[in-house]
Amino acid sequence: MAAPRDSDSPHELDFALAAKLLDAQPFTRLVGARLTEFGDGAATIEVDIRPELHQQNGFLHGGVLSYAADNALTFAGGAVLGAAVLTGGFSIQYVRPSTGRILIARAQVMHGGRRQAVVRCDLSTADEEGTEKLCALAQGTILSVTQG
Repeated sequence: MAAPRDSDSPHELDFALAAKLLDAQPFTRLVGARLTEFGDGAATIEVDIRPELHQQNGFLHGGVLSYAADNALTFAGGAVLGAAVLTGGFSIQYVRPSTGRILIARAQVMHGGRRQAVVRCDLSTADEEGTEKLCALAQGTILSVTQG
């Protein structure tokens, strides 16, 4: 995420601004990710699964899952802490190979303070019928980088 302008309060982050901040990342545009939900300490990022994002065995590459987790965690944290946040660190556990039509990364703040938030992210894939399968879990710490 980017730091808010001087005229912005750190908590003035709505869906439109959050979506604009995500789209400002060149890698986001390369992967084709989009923000589909944002607010109340939560964020959801979706990526259409296409062959260019697969690894050698035909599954979605773990780097794409990590990218989606990192951004969903950070945006969920930003929903609580404001736009000026960075990922302090996160871990991810892959629970099954990722196949399907869409990757869905749903993050929720589990604990938020003034300067940091602990966030969990469930990563699922959805098939053509919309049936979801959990493929990874992530947890991270999101840090406020505002001065003061």
